[in-house]
Amino acid sequence: MKTIVVYYSLEGNTAFAAEQIAKELGADTLRLEPEKAYPSEGFRKFFWGGKSAVMAEKPKLVPYFFDGALYERIVFGFPVWAGNVTPPLRTFIRDENLAGKRFAAFACESGSGAEKAFEKLKAALGIDAFDAELVLIDPKSRPDPANGEKIRAFCGKLGQK
Repeated sequence: MKTIVVYYSLEGNTAFAAEQIAKELGADTLRLEPEKAYPSEGFRKFFWGGKSAVMAEKPKLVPYFFDGALYERIVFGFPVWAGNVTPPLRTFIRDENLAGKRFAAFACESGSGAEKAFEKLKAALGIDAFDAELVLIDPKSRPDPANGEKIRAFCGKLGQK
């Protein structure tokens, strides 16, 4: 099954995990970037990112190439912001024809909220369940040897579908 990992990463944690997952699956990657970057530190990071996520904003993205006909499965990756999916993923979902695709998702968080964000992502996609879900605690900035096994287990579930 041809797979692409579509993700947004602010601080590098999601990018770090996306590359490992893509390597394990032999998948392509697509990193989404908003035209106007979000602040990456201090109070502004939490205020603007949280506001954008809670308000379900859909920012304009830096142009990218995506041919949905090439892929049967999309693995979404995102940092959790205020219990929500990051806005660039909402833009991608709105702008692309994803009918007939299979989906999986992974989230990187510092605290909690991934399960709530997964539910919101499923609703945005109009699906009841993902083929697999994975939650990682800041895998780049707070390395944990267990993350490799979690990623392999996540990818293993996708290999069985």
